[in-house]
Amino acid sequence: MAWMWWLGGALILGVVEMLTVDLVFVMFAGGALAAMIVALLGLPAWAQVLTFALVSWALLQVARPTAKAWIEASTPDTKTNVDALIGRSARVVHEVTEDSGRVKFSGEVWTARSANRGEVFTVGEDVVVTAINGAIAMVARPEPPSGTY
Repeated sequence: MAWMWWLGGALILGVVEMLTVDLVFVMFAGGALAAMIVALLGLPAWAQVLTFALVSWALLQVARPTAKAWIEASTPDTKTNVDALIGRSARVVHEVTEDSGRVKFSGEVWTARSANRGEVFTVGEDVVVTAINGAIAMVARPEPPSGTY
C-alpha cells in the first residue's frame, strides 16, 4: 500500500515541475519513484525514505546540471521585445534627422532619430533600426551587401 503513496507523490511532484520548469521537482519525483520500487520489494519505511533522499540528492547533483546544460545549449537564442526590433528594416514616413522624424516598421509608425550626427533621411528611404531608446528608434543607412562576385 505504501507504494501507492510514493506513486501519488511522484505524480504530484511531476505536476509541480510542469508549473515551475526548473528541473528540481522532477528530481524529487525520480526519488519518489525509486522509493516506490523499494516499497514494492517489501522493504521497511526507513529504507523507502532513505532511498527517496539518496536518489533525489543524486539526481539533483548529477542529472539536473547535465539536463539543464543540454536544454540551454539546444534552445535557440530567441530575441524578444526591444532586442527583436534591432536590425529590422524601416521606411521613413517623415524626414528623419538627429532631432525628429518618423519611420514605419513592423506595421507601426515610430518616432525616429538619426543614429549618426548630421545624417538626414528623406521620406521613402529605407533605413535600419540600430537601437531603441525608450520609444524612439535610432536608425542608420543599411550597409551595402558585402562580398565580391
